[in-house]
Amino acid sequence: MTILPEFLIIEVCVDSVESAISATRAGADRLEVCANLGAGGGTTPTVGLVKSIQRAVDLPLMVMIRPRTGDFLYSNKELDVILEDVKTFKELGNIRGFVVGALTKDGHVDIERMKIIVDEILPLEGMTSTTHPLTFYSKLLLLHGHCAQAPQGLSVLQKLFNRRKELVEDDIWGLTVMPGSGVNGKTLPALLKSLLPLGLREIHLSGGRWVPSTMSFKRDGMGMGINPSTEWEVWCTQADEVQNVRRICDIMWQDFIATIEN
Repeated sequence: MTILPEFLIIEVCVDSVESAISATRAGADRLEVCANLGAGGGTTPTVGLVKSIQRAVDLPLMVMIRPRTGDFLYSNKELDVILEDVKTFKELGNIRGFVVGALTKDGHVDIERMKIIVDEILPLEGMTSTTHPLTFYSKLLLLHGHCAQAPQGLSVLQKLFNRRKELVEDDIWGLTVMPGSGVNGKTLPALLKSLLPLGLREIHLSGGRWVPSTMSFKRDGMGMGINPSTEWEVWCTQADEVQNVRRICDIMWQDFIATIEN
């Protein structure tokens, strides 16, 4: 018999100490630490950032390992960078696990590279690592890229949860499907209504947006290599967005539990 948790886990991705503190105070259960979240979709953070977040908050941390922005087709030299970063953060200590992925040219999971990466990650957690053969993900993660955001890919997520159920009959085994991208207070209710019965237990979001810089000196035409529309803005996690997601999760989870019990 599956034992249901007391609440849904909310993971918030952050790329600053300020965002980490905001997410924690707003009700996050776990943080994914990365760099360049708003501009590049997230890359490997610095050791300094991770250590500073460890001192500032007391939540489990997942660390993104992504050596650059762009695609996930990595060269051997880039693979070396990934492995060195994993080693460095493992030596740092107090890390829950890593978020990492590698694809082949045709969009399949790069099984050989992922095996190498997972071997380096163990015994910590890896977002794409399981004790089950990785061919499972080589088939299913092809579906991941079909939609830019989780709400648009609801039918794909349903297939993933159903496939997980075929492989794992309880939650102890450790294979988790965690929707992310485009998850917010507006899109969350539909996701939860559809996926809670299928086994959804965790969600992922940034809850962030660009906010104006406090600089008074803003010279026209001085580019810093990012989108001109955000040259003088900073990406920050919004506490009110995370709080709203926490509230919706708690309400709908309790409603779901009550439905099962009745």
